[in-house]
Amino acid sequence: MNNSNFFSDLQGKINQALESGPAKDIERNVKAAMTSGFAKLDLVTREEFDIQAQVLAKTRAKLEALELRVIELEARLAGGASATATTASTTPPAGAAPSATAPFPKQPEDPTIVLPPSLDKSGDIPIDKP
Repeated sequence: MNNSNFFSDLQGKINQALESGPAKDIERNVKAAMTSGFAKLDLVTREEFDIQAQVLAKTRAKLEALELRVIELEARLAGGASATATTASTTPPAGAAPSATAPFPKQPEDPTIVLPPSLDKSGDIPIDKP
């Protein structure tokens, strides 16, 4: 629906509300017109916006942690490539579990992302709920 139709519809509802008489009817009709207009504009509530901002912040933090880990692993791999000739017998085979003494970067606190039911419109993807 384009904006001109929306505003003409809104104006018509307001005019209809003004003609009906009592203040309560006008208030109720204006609220109904505004509610319907806002629903057509596909706006989000402040709560939904804040939740999405938190999800984005957690995602950015996790991405930064993963980028640091990739850089560290690439550096370790590059440093290990020159040393493989001397330590080939002590290097575990590819795909083997890392040793208990191998240092790994600290994992992010909680990577779980929880969406409110109003934002979880997919239905296909299971989401961990607290």
